[in-house]
Amino acid sequence: MRILDHTCATAAENLAFDEALLEDAEASASTGGGEPAHEVLRFWEADRLAVVLGRGCRAEAEVDLAACRRDGVPVLRRPSGGGTVLVGPGSLMYTLVLSCRLRPELRAIDVAHRTVLERQAAALRPVLASVRCAGTSDLAIDVVDDAGLRTCKISGNSLRVRRDWILYHGTLLFDFAVEKLSQYLLPPPREPAYREHRGHAEFVTSAPIAAQVLREALVRAWQATESIALDRVDRISARTARLVAEKYSRDEWNLQL
Repeated sequence: MRILDHTCATAAENLAFDEALLEDAEASASTGGGEPAHEVLRFWEADRLAVVLGRGCRAEAEVDLAACRRDGVPVLRRPSGGGTVLVGPGSLMYTLVLSCRLRPELRAIDVAHRTVLERQAAALRPVLASVRCAGTSDLAIDVVDDAGLRTCKISGNSLRVRRDWILYHGTLLFDFAVEKLSQYLLPPPREPAYREHRGHAEFVTSAPIAAQVLREALVRAWQATESIALDRVDRISARTARLVAEKYSRDEWNLQL
């Protein structure tokens, strides 16, 4: 598997880059030309807050749009499903582009979530003993405080399946200001049973380990040891620019206007 540590200038570009990775893999599979589209593990980090909607989410039902406008927090939409999240400093974003030809079981969404998250939980457990899969597509840990023992979410994840490739991406919180969640996100229209109707800041927490430790665990999990070819990065960057212009910079996509 190839590894790529690449953060674009804006959150919109970073989301577009993920879709461009998937597009490039699909295009390489269909044409058979150039470098084979090896599987990829990408990392990126946002330096400012942004709300990111799942592909099918309704902005007005899940986001405090007035607060976002007031504070200049962009509201964007990713190409995959799942719920709405707030990203920003203290959240490590990762992306996997995996081959459905090599891993045909990933074509089933529930199997894909279980396969990816169990692998990542196993890699994290030596440094985060209580980490486990929770809900449909979360990783969670145990937190003990004045309120007692709680199961709290540290990672939310989503996917998109194409013909030959799957885009699987998510966030791992390590030093995130969880109190910001309720400033910009409304209570979710759907929630996993383990949330137990808790507010955002009571349900979500940061893993008590450094971002570099999280990165190293995912690299081990996926044996991502080789760098991606520079010409492929250039090709993906060109696709990214097109996707930003056509889609990720437009309210027609982000807000579904």
